[in-house]
Amino acid sequence: MVSMTWRALGRFWFHLLVAVLACPAPFEPILLSADQVPVRHTEGLVHGFLALRTLDGKRLADGEMTQVAEGERVTSRLIFRFKDGSVYDDTTIFSQRGAFRLLSDHLVERGPSFKQNMETSVEASTGQIMVRYRDKDGKEKVLKEQHELPPDVANGLLFTLVKHIQPTVPETTVSMVATTPKPRVIKLEILPEGEKAIASVNTKHERCAPWGR
Repeated sequence: MVSMTWRALGRFWFHLLVAVLACPAPFEPILLSADQVPVRHTEGLVHGFLALRTLDGKRLADGEMTQVAEGERVTSRLIFRFKDGSVYDDTTIFSQRGAFRLLSDHLVERGPSFKQNMETSVEASTGQIMVRYRDKDGKEKVLKEQHELPPDVANGLLFTLVKHIQPTVPETTVSMVATTPKPRVIKLEILPEGEKAIASVNTKHERCAPWGR
């Protein structure tokens, strides 16, 4: 089981970006060059269970991650079910030919844990972005926009990317499609924070902990 920490800072997706080993910071659109993360080892079958907690250890949600690979094409799904009935459900398809590249991402955020219920689809190859939400009057709205997405767009890929970034790399910057609900492309910096001790039953391990900002 992977225990993750969560700081209450806006939309939930941003709290998951690098929450495997570190607490995420707020994200602002900044002008930075970006990087595609190279594949260090081939991704394959994954089935894991996760826990989402606040900084003081309060359990917020239980999660499950599954992943299957067919050659260079990988499908990953991450689901969190909150105590209040909210659901975070993200399905990502990506390729792993030399470097990781997003093909598509479909995210559903539903329930009182989210400021706004929303469904988002990103088709990286075509640049098509769809956002389905309800306005203040409860009417369903659908935004469809075409964007020129960079090759390093990383929606749904952060869990994978942080495993492949070399600890000696001082800084990695990737792109993200943020929806508020209007889509926009922002940059995310991932910085190594150094080694931290993590415990598994009675055993402690030293792991390099990345930090996103």
